[in-house]
Amino acid sequence: MTAGPSLHIARDDTGVDVEAAERAAADFLAALGIDVDHEDLQETPGRMARAYAELFDARPLRLTTFANDEGYDELVLARAIPFRTVCEHHLLPFSGVAHVGYLPGERIVGLSKLARLVEHFAARPQVQERLTKQVAECLSARLRAPGVGVVLEAEHSCMTLRGVRALGAKTVTSALLGTLRSDPASRAEFFALAGVPRLEMAHPEGDAGKDHDHDRSTCGPEQGRRLDLAR
Repeated sequence: MTAGPSLHIARDDTGVDVEAAERAAADFLAALGIDVDHEDLQETPGRMARAYAELFDARPLRLTTFANDEGYDELVLARAIPFRTVCEHHLLPFSGVAHVGYLPGERIVGLSKLARLVEHFAARPQVQERLTKQVAECLSARLRAPGVGVVLEAEHSCMTLRGVRALGAKTVTSALLGTLRSDPASRAEFFALAGVPRLEMAHPEGDAGKDHDHDRSTCGPEQGRRLDLAR
């Protein structure tokens, strides 16, 4: 079956009560000993509530596709797509860039939709491993692409601003599906074009096709890898 020209991902809309969030933010700040009645801080709870509402605003996404009339079967890759999201463990932001690629089948996807796909899944409390996997599996399932690869490079403020305070450390995660996982040459090409050839070492030939345990699986058995790189 051939995919249609447009695939819609609806938003899970449970409703946003900004006024309630503002009241909760004021209580939260007061509990930390911050005087929210001070002239300079009176509007802070409202700003805080609206800021998080914006971060969690997952807009509906329509993946527009087109017939692959030319039979193009080489890698399509969008590099350095900026993203920002919030760590679900501390509700502190992490941000970076995503490299998203696929091998076309019967259809190709509008290039801007690769960035929209990253944005869509980033608009909620996240962990980087899951975000990487969700983008890869959604693109694979909806486009029926023979191969999909996603790499995320991000700096986590929960690691750089608190705790260990490892300023400058970046976390790199990858998820490969189909040919980009099973074929060493295709895998190497993807990592080279994404500009992260060191990740090739994280996918030795012997790992191709193996399943790995994961407690937050989404659409399929293939799992992401994670490397922490201090730069």
